[in-house]
Amino acid sequence: MILSTQTDFLGRAYGEAEAIRMLAKAGFDAYDFSFFPMFENPEYPINGPDFREYAQSLRAVAEEAGIACNQAHAPFASSTGDPEDDDRRFKAIVRSMEAASILGAKVIVVHPKHHLPYITHAAELQKMNEEFYKRLVPYCEKFGVKAACENMWQENPVANRIIDSACSRPQEFCAYIDQADSPWITGCLDVGHTALTDEDLGGFIRAMGPKRLQALHVHDNDFLEDSHTMPFTCKIDFSALVTALKEIGYEGDFTLEADHFLEKFPLPLVPDALALLHKTGRFLADQCEKP
Repeated sequence: MILSTQTDFLGRAYGEAEAIRMLAKAGFDAYDFSFFPMFENPEYPINGPDFREYAQSLRAVAEEAGIACNQAHAPFASSTGDPEDDDRRFKAIVRSMEAASILGAKVIVVHPKHHLPYITHAAELQKMNEEFYKRLVPYCEKFGVKAACENMWQENPVANRIIDSACSRPQEFCAYIDQADSPWITGCLDVGHTALTDEDLGGFIRAMGPKRLQALHVHDNDFLEDSHTMPFTCKIDFSALVTALKEIGYEGDFTLEADHFLEKFPLPLVPDALALLHKTGRFLADQCEKP
């Protein structure tokens, strides 16, 4: 099973080219490219006129280092509710899809729209997202990259706790994918988010099945905060993950999203922390393939 992790923290700390080299050196088979700076930094190269050349240069770095780009993550949030801003965001997401294609990714995670309070607008959000993902399909076809929806969460500012949002529950997540009615729209299950919304991880995986579930975000938390830390450092039961993935015959890659673990270390120690992250991910990915 291909093992990958995101470029986000390493890209910010060392530059994206060096991040790719570090991931290759640590032993990862592939990398998950993070396009998050697109909404944060107007000067980010992917926002510029030469974004295709920049993506090509990163692909060349990866090829020289012996590592591939297996998936990517579009910038988020996908919407704010302001029509002009949402149009800008959609165009940026499409640009990230093109850049992901140049890098070699086969899947890009695109968050569903969930800017409205879910508890009172669930049906409206589902309709909004049906249109959103169907609108992405022609670009998926053009660039040869699948768009993966992800299970989300929201924070209740009054109660100061995490609550459901778009795709928090497996039935709704499956409906989001099915209503798109396209092989180009698939699902990425965020393991940490299932814990935050108190959802049974194994049951969620079984409900999605191998056709809908084609990508993962694997990380740990304490069921209270979206910690995005290394597996086995908090409270998630990863044996349930392994068992369910084996039962459904999961054929996707094993992608870690645990950058907050790396962020805790002084930069001179990050390579060692990255090596441990790789070893932990490799252990879990191998468990998924054992009879």
